[in-house]
Amino acid sequence: MGVKGVFMTTSPGPIGLNNHHRDTLMKIFQHPTSHNIEWRNVVSLLEVVGTIEEHRDGRFQVELGTETEFFDRPKHKDIDTQQVVDLRRMLTGAGYAPIVEELEAKGTED
Repeated sequence: MGVKGVFMTTSPGPIGLNNHHRDTLMKIFQHPTSHNIEWRNVVSLLEVVGTIEEHRDGRFQVELGTETEFFDRPKHKDIDTQQVVDLRRMLTGAGYAPIVEELEAKGTED
């Protein structure tokens, strides 16, 4: 099935995403919007593709590509729809949409 390791893309440099990271990325780009994307999985993905830092006020500063955004930890385990939209925008701006398209295409080939 899937190959663990590094994906080579048109974005600068290789991107190391494991199966969990790829699943989270796919859920963020899923239409209609998924309502079961766990915050801990998003944090794990963001640690690989960008930077995420928790501030004293409990907000999380996320830097991805050229964007910086602040997120509140969800009250429950899953992120809300607005957070999905914001993450999708940031990931698209950082060049991750083609990776999702490639993963979706590979998924339909099996």
